[in-house]
Amino acid sequence: MRCPFCGHEDSQVKDSRPTDDGAAIRRRRQCEGCAARFTTFERIQLRDLFVTKAEGRREAFDRDKLLRSVSIATRKRPIEPGRIEKLVSGIQRQLETQGDSEVSSKRIGEMVMEGLKGLDSVAYIRFASVYRDFSEAKDFEEFAGSVEDAGRG
Repeated sequence: MRCPFCGHEDSQVKDSRPTDDGAAIRRRRQCEGCAARFTTFERIQLRDLFVTKAEGRREAFDRDKLLRSVSIATRKRPIEPGRIEKLVSGIQRQLETQGDSEVSSKRIGEMVMEGLKGLDSVAYIRFASVYRDFSEAKDFEEFAGSVEDAGRG
């Protein structure tokens, strides 16, 4: 593993343990060149996934990008980081086991919306505002009203 500080090729694993959700292994490493310590995560990847964007462009699936999007929507909300991690891991697992090596960004967005809907209504509305490209206050009002109505039903 290349050191992020000095670029040295070799590092030694000092500690390994599973993450809280059990979907990865957290490793503490020490660079053999500069002695700096850093953390890496090892995850199972069942297949290479590609995301097809709305304009037709393809790019490799990036779990960290998905995690950042969900983290932005849930920022300053009373949600434990472990639940966010579990949501993202669940979405990734669903995508990898569905059988297709290509998935649309729209499908991923819908999966995130569905997950956030059960997690936190404010985070759900925040994500929807970007995902559905709200441009006016009435867009928020209408969507929030539909969320409120669904909560009553």
